[in-house]
Order: sequence, then structure tokens, then C-alpha cells
Amino acid sequence: MFSVLFALYVLVELTFWFVVSWIVLVVAYPFDKGRKAVHWCSKMICMFFWRVPPTWRQRVEGLEHIDPSKSYVITINHQSMVDIISLYFLPLNFRWVSKEEVFRIPYIGPLLIAHGDIPIQRGRASEAMAKVVSLGKLWISRGASIAIFPEGTRSKDGQIHRFKQGAFALAKEAGVEILPVVMDGTTNVLKRNKLFNWRHRLTIKVLPPISAERVASTDTADMAKEVQEMMTAALAEVRAQKSF
Repeated sequence: MFSVLFALYVLVELTFWFVVSWIVLVVAYPFDKGRKAVHWCSKMICMFFWRVPPTWRQRVEGLEHIDPSKSYVITINHQSMVDIISLYFLPLNFRWVSKEEVFRIPYIGPLLIAHGDIPIQRGRASEAMAKVVSLGKLWISRGASIAIFPEGTRSKDGQIHRFKQGAFALAKEAGVEILPVVMDGTTNVLKRNKLFNWRHRLTIKVLPPISAERVASTDTADMAKEVQEMMTAALAEVRAQKSF
């Protein structure tokens, strides 16, 4: 019963912010090329989702590593669609890189378009990388960060797997820092019976950023491997911590 009521609440909330986001985009576009106002609307969607259930808990570590005045290439481990709404706990204006199919989902797709997120076609690696670099640099020039799942797809076993090089090529081309972020708990918001898990716990850990100088001086493949190892170790630490 509670799951049905909460699902209805989410639908109403999404509808409201869907309308508001497009109004804000039209009104603010001439003087808000970085779409900070639209990003704020997206953040409200996610915060209202997370904050309403009184038994849900979220722990965010490492916010001191973030300079809100900077643009980053944010790398995140990918376990579920919930990863997307979880990143809005970070105090950054960012654009997502996401597979083209997500942009066809009702409500979600038009919201991503309003937000300015970057659609790519999986299976066309060279084209996808070129698009990530060109549009990523454009958004970074407007003061936004770029959020990427460097694994390229969801992990089926919850572990972090080999990283593709697109995120690291973008960071090198744009001359910005890489901000690694690990998440745990995004796979069990729903139970197997599709009802909400009212004891859900989410942990987000922000790691120290890798300087633009190090990114520039390090081979892209080597940097991808290094960040993967950092994030794998951090995820293991998060999972070893006691529940909260």
C-alpha cells in the first residue's frame, strides 16, 4: 500500500517538475547558457524523492574534495538507474552522458533534453567518444561538469569493471580535473517484488580529484586504469563500513 502511494507521489512530483523545467528553460535560456536553473529543477526532483520516506538514510562522504566553482569530469560506478538521481547530492551543476535509448523514455527523456544531457549510441565507440569530447568541452566552457559512467554499462555483479577511455580523453582535451565518485546501495531501492525497500541505505563517497596537470601528463589508458583501481578500493571500503 505504501509503495503504491509513494509511486503515485513520484509520478505527480515528476509531472510538476517536468512542466516547471521546460518553463524555466525557456525563460532562463537567454542568460543561463550553463542551465543552472534547469539543473536546480532536476535536483529538486531527486531530493524530494530521497527525502520523503522517513526511514531512508543517505550518507555522503568527501564533499570537502569538491570546489563548486570548478568544472570536473565526474566518473561514477554504474549499478542501476538510481545512480542518476543519487548524484544530485553533489553541489555541482553537471550534464549526464547517457545512452540514446534513455532519451526515448516518457517524462525522463524530455527532462534529459531540457537538462542538456548528452545522448550517445552504444556500439559506435569512435563516434560516441568524439561526441562526448565535443559536447563535453562545450558544456565545460559554460561552467558545467560532465558526469560519465566509464564502465559504459551497468555492472551485473555490483563490482567495478574495465573503464572505457571517453571520460579521460574528455578531461585531457578540456584541461579539467577528474572527480571519482563511488556509490553503494543503488540496486536495492526496490525489492524483488517491485515494492519499495523502506529500510534502504545509500552511500556516496567522493574521492580526491585528480589534477588537470596529472591528467594531461598521463596516458589516457593508464589514467583509466588508475581511476578504476582507486574507485574499486574505495567501493570495498564503503562496503566494509558498518551499516548506518
